[in-house]
Amino acid sequence: MESISPFYSLTQGAKYSPPWQDLSIIGIAGSSGSGKTSVAMEIVRSLNLPWVVILVMDSFYKSLSPEEHRKAHANEYDFDSPESIDFDLLVETLRTLKKGKRAQIPVYSFADHQRQPQTTTLYSPRVIILEGILALHDPRIAEMLDVKIFVEADMDVCLGRRVLRDVRERGRDIDGIIKQWFTYVKPSFTRFVDPQRGVSDIIIPRGIENKTAIDMVVKHIQRKLQEKSEHHTEELRKLGLIAADVELPRNVHVLPSTPQALDMTLYIPAEVETPQGNKYNGLNPKGIVSAVAILRGGSCLETALKRTIPDCITGRMLIQTDEVSQEPGLHYIKLPPQIGEHASVMLLDPQMSSGGAALMAVRVLIDHGVSEEKIVFVTCAAGEGGLKRLTTVFPKINVIVGRIEDEGEPRWMEKRYFGC
Repeated sequence: MESISPFYSLTQGAKYSPPWQDLSIIGIAGSSGSGKTSVAMEIVRSLNLPWVVILVMDSFYKSLSPEEHRKAHANEYDFDSPESIDFDLLVETLRTLKKGKRAQIPVYSFADHQRQPQTTTLYSPRVIILEGILALHDPRIAEMLDVKIFVEADMDVCLGRRVLRDVRERGRDIDGIIKQWFTYVKPSFTRFVDPQRGVSDIIIPRGIENKTAIDMVVKHIQRKLQEKSEHHTEELRKLGLIAADVELPRNVHVLPSTPQALDMTLYIPAEVETPQGNKYNGLNPKGIVSAVAILRGGSCLETALKRTIPDCITGRMLIQTDEVSQEPGLHYIKLPPQIGEHASVMLLDPQMSSGGAALMAVRVLIDHGVSEEKIVFVTCAAGEGGLKRLTTVFPKINVIVGRIEDEGEPRWMEKRYFGC
């Protein structure tokens, strides 16, 4: 599958696509108890990357009606039929993630046979492993998969594993498990699960014991990630060439050495009355002002921020550039709730060089509902090329910079404040 360019030209600038857009999706299907989860976990362990996620199809079971709920507790409901899975929601979720957007993953309770009110937010994986007995069943999902895997095992072995799992993890009784196996599981395997062999790319017999097959899958994923990484890095280089001939826009403010970075946030007039009864004309923030520090150096700017706005809500994201590929990677994110509704969001990074991390950080905020014009990027020092890349892609943000320096300037802020 062809990688999506990290940016494309618009009439008002360029659009940046992060590395997790057009993510790789690996589908693993097979009978209940065949070892799908173990194979998925072994792939994750072998890849040893922070942005690989296992998405279990069990999360997308449909909530049951009262009558279906009664049948489920009597082991008379077919959970192995495609009708029990909300494939429309699963397809929509995968398409959302494929576009680089965040998605809400349902939480399903096997004790209640219902979806829970809460969901789990999933954002920025590079690889998703979709694991479930029917992972290759829906053609809409199959066309999104980079690799289609079918795990096979002896049916008696599968039954034994299912008994152990359902007794230990789901509180089922053995008689009910056996009844459900022969009434629903085994017939559904013949009708729905086994035909997925025909659409699979790789059949893995013996599950996790088949080290050779798993190694083939891991190496294929690594090649795909390397190709996408090289493509992303090359497109960032091209963006630098495009931006090199662009003048810095008027919304890049190089400030004198005075504490005026908050001038770019929005305020409304307010009358202030002192304890002595004197009244003065002043300003109040227009809505909530929040800040997100790009770790680790961004934390050193928070002290001054808190002295100025003590109740400022803060968040974190850790973006580090790979020393070999020079590609930025999002390793951690924790943003304030409802950040998209805040009047201003300051993005704190004391030093910006090429602009790769800044591009990613701004894109993350936009993906979480923050309007571009509400973002104020604050940095002590920035390379001119990096500033041009950033403002070419995001022309509506405000940038506060203390000084413009050479793009290759080593990062000194972390060493001075954190010794690293």
